[in-house]
Amino acid sequence: MPREITGYRSHGSGVFSPQDFAFLGENVIFEAGVMVFHPQNIRLGNNVYVGHQTILKGYHKNDMHIGENTWIGQQCFFHSAGGITIGRNVGIGPGVKILTSHHEEEGIEFSILTSRLAFSAVTIEDDCDLGVGTIVLPGVRIGRGVQVGAGAVVTKDIPAYAVVAGVPARVLRYRPGATSAGPVTP
Repeated sequence: MPREITGYRSHGSGVFSPQDFAFLGENVIFEAGVMVFHPQNIRLGNNVYVGHQTILKGYHKNDMHIGENTWIGQQCFFHSAGGITIGRNVGIGPGVKILTSHHEEEGIEFSILTSRLAFSAVTIEDDCDLGVGTIVLPGVRIGRGVQVGAGAVVTKDIPAYAVVAGVPARVLRYRPGATSAGPVTP
């Protein structure tokens, strides 16, 4: 028997004030049309840029941490139900989506929409670059210095300094000066 969705409530309009955040560093720029939900669970470091029409969807539990000197392009969507940690000096292209929850498979007796939610954190380490339209799925860790090609769907962990692309994303090579074992040391 399908479960019913009962009651109605809103998470609000997405309008926010700087004092609403758990932490808001210096020189943070929000372009026109940015919406923020549950800012009390969002921490933004210094020198963060958030592009036009981006949605930072905090959640009533778990946190979103965005490190200093991070650039977030236009029309991105970050949903931190499972928690999001983004390191320092990260470039995130326009239209990137980061998801941290999914519906469990409970069988055909239940609507997928009303199935239980599973939550898994996403971590993007320092110095990464996510190309335009990248989608990062729940539970993924993207290692330091990773470059993700435009339109990639990241479904599993990516090792440090890898260059990845595709659907699903796969390692194409490692950045100059690195191997699958990490940076090359002299």
